[in-house]
Amino acid sequence: MIASNIRVCIYPKDVQRITGKTYRQARLYLHKIKTNLNKEPHQLLSIEEFCDYSGLQMEHVLRCIIG
Repeated sequence: MIASNIRVCIYPKDVQRITGKTYRQARLYLHKIKTNLNKEPHQLLSIEEFCDYSGLQMEHVLRCIIG
């Protein structure tokens, strides 16, 4: 089995790095996306869902998250 650095989920710290928002604003932005997608509070948000909602390209987002 080959290990990979690619994650599926996105977290407020990732959104903070991508957008330059504060941690609190990033957390609220993720909450807004989850509400819009009718997700329950315990469900995680995928990077793909974040990209679809924000209109950002997956390659750019992954570059910011992974480096």
